[in-house]
Amino acid sequence: MIKTLDDSSIQQWDEFVENSSSATFFHKAGWKEVIEKAFGHKTYFLYTEEQGKITGILPLVHIKSFLFGNSLSSCAFCVYGGIVANNKETYDQLDQKACELAEELGVDHLEMRNQTQLTPSRPHKELYVTFRKELAEDEEKNMLAIPRKQRAVIRKGIKAGLVSEIDSEIDRFYQAYSSSVRNLGTPVFAKKYFVLLKQVFKEQCAILTVLDKNGTLIASVMSFYFKDEVLPYYGGGTEYARAVQGNDFMYWEVMRRAVEKGIKIFDYGRSKEGTGSYRFKKHWGFEPKPLFYEFHLVKSDSIPDINPLNPKYQMFIAAWKRLPLPVSQVVGPWLAKDLG
Repeated sequence: MIKTLDDSSIQQWDEFVENSSSATFFHKAGWKEVIEKAFGHKTYFLYTEEQGKITGILPLVHIKSFLFGNSLSSCAFCVYGGIVANNKETYDQLDQKACELAEELGVDHLEMRNQTQLTPSRPHKELYVTFRKELAEDEEKNMLAIPRKQRAVIRKGIKAGLVSEIDSEIDRFYQAYSSSVRNLGTPVFAKKYFVLLKQVFKEQCAILTVLDKNGTLIASVMSFYFKDEVLPYYGGGTEYARAVQGNDFMYWEVMRRAVEKGIKIFDYGRSKEGTGSYRFKKHWGFEPKPLFYEFHLVKSDSIPDINPLNPKYQMFIAAWKRLPLPVSQVVGPWLAKDLG
């Protein structure tokens, strides 16, 4: 029997996620509250139950946008998603329900953001890769595991007197993040979204901020902690970051502090092949692993191509980079809420 997540089943849902080897931070029940409150999108967090115990889950988000189309995905605003199930029968039940729901909603497509290929017969997007690496327990071993040139860059930041602090508020993070995103020509998320992430995920959501020796804001990153992993997810640097290698120092500090917490895996997250962030992560010695975003096409004849590498968005990106930061912080959220 397939049910929909409500307040009474949140604890059970999250216990299933914690105990499943294939579930990720992005399968947690809290994403339902965050996405509904931050963006106003309808969610369908489906699960199967046998003898009072959850046996499979599928978090789905419906985004209907005039500009970016009509989609159902697991899970929007997240790099990983898809079905987590105890057995194939349960997997098939949830998959069938998702396809039926996509047809009922009349979406362009259903998207499953899988880490591995689960349905080879379906078209998948050959665009994204993820970067994950095991951490050593010793700080110096982790430093030496980074290629020599990148180590020198990190040490430049250390020699510049940069320091990191853990923030309980999001103001400094949002300033650094929104500045960086605007400079990339991408609409920024609303501050409310990040406030909700902190409120909902509590200690599993942490902000690390980098300052120079004068207390000037250099960079900041929001990371998610899940089981034995750390995922630096949203981040950016100010105009001063490049001169002192602020971003490089920032990610090293996330890594160093994670080891102190006993974290075993550093997940550098998703990047598009051929982009600056892809090259940046390669310089750290991380090897890319393809992600299999699989699609069930409903009204569309082909998989969507909404990404900054698409030539038709180049004029928009160039114009967005020239926007004053305060303007981008006001207009950006209106667009970003549909870019799941």
